[in-house]
Amino acid sequence: MNRKSIRGWLMYDWANSAFATTMLAAVMPIYYKSVAGKGLEGNMAENYWGYTQSIGMLCVAVLSPVLGAIADASGSKVKFLAGFAFMGALASSGMALAGEGDWLLASILVILGTIGYSGGNTFYDGLLTDIARPEDRSGLSSKGYAVGYLGGGLLLAVNIAMIQAYDLFGFADEATGTRAAFVTVGIWWLLFSLPLIRHVKEQARPRVEGGFAAYVRIGFRRIAYTFKTARRYPELLKYMIAYWFFNDGINTVITMATIYGAGIGIETSHLITALLITQFVGYPSTLLFIRIARWMGDKRALYLSLSIYLVIVVLGFFMSSALHFYILAFMVGLVQGGSQAISRSLYANLTPPSRSAEFFGFLSLSSKFSSVAGPLIFAVVGTMTGSSRIAIVSVAAFFIVGMLLLRFVDLEKGAREAMAGEG
Repeated sequence: MNRKSIRGWLMYDWANSAFATTMLAAVMPIYYKSVAGKGLEGNMAENYWGYTQSIGMLCVAVLSPVLGAIADASGSKVKFLAGFAFMGALASSGMALAGEGDWLLASILVILGTIGYSGGNTFYDGLLTDIARPEDRSGLSSKGYAVGYLGGGLLLAVNIAMIQAYDLFGFADEATGTRAAFVTVGIWWLLFSLPLIRHVKEQARPRVEGGFAAYVRIGFRRIAYTFKTARRYPELLKYMIAYWFFNDGINTVITMATIYGAGIGIETSHLITALLITQFVGYPSTLLFIRIARWMGDKRALYLSLSIYLVIVVLGFFMSSALHFYILAFMVGLVQGGSQAISRSLYANLTPPSRSAEFFGFLSLSSKFSSVAGPLIFAVVGTMTGSSRIAIVSVAAFFIVGMLLLRFVDLEKGAREAMAGEG
């Protein structure tokens, strides 16, 4: 493996985790409820945040598979990743323009940022097969998430200081410090994307005459071909269906936990500090999961992490104090990176290497359509019952169904099917 390519690839997790921590998990949900959503009645801010997440994921679902197929055909995954990273970084910094009552502007910018974040990750994940051998992918994937925890946690710590000690930074109040923190997310994302853009090289692809329009036509044809030929990889399809469910549960916990905590009355300082704990617990825990996966196997390690998530959402129903939130944040840190890293590497091993971005785009299409369901169900249940507690416990169903379906996946058979598809 090329060391510069590996380091560049790992640094992108360091770069875009700033969006995942500050914008999706910690600071923006609180700002959305207390500032941008000021004046909204009852639990409507939480519900609107859920709808915002669903719309963002739906947009990514529509875009990703075609772009993934185009990137595979043109050998331009790095270029597409750079474009989405720029979009996400710009939207993050633009969040500084959203003031009191500007929930609609904030929602639009979060949607654009989500497209940049998730769309870029489609190409980032697809590059895993370009830079690493099959036997190295699980470990490298876990290291990527671990590095992301460090990067996202470091900037979050700085952002917390900017918000809570705003006067030391020369800001007039907490809201001004928060808006400045949003700007730092965009700068951080762009700056630390540069190593990947400079050093990661893709496998060569033959040039196609006709420019971008030709690649668009190829992209649509390849998506149709993907749907047509996906049945040649039955284990991949079974895994993908299981992934739809448990990944939706994970994403819903990530995006809704903080605004849920704010909605039941936990103070902002406790919410943000707990998320910071998640980041720094996540770093060693993700590396530990590499050892656990080697010891018990990737599939059993994934079962373990999903079982802990199931416990988390059930306990979330009973949460009533800052201490409870700290405990649950610690538990999330134990399993979040490991579950995502293992699930990503398993999928990479089940896909034909020459069609990696296409199949990751296919996964993005299916999983993002399914991921609309988690925040949407949270928002709908919250709207119908007037209770965010009932809404959070409904997420348990995604983990239960996902684990049951995962039992039917034969990973060794799936890896053989993927390599046979290269013939």
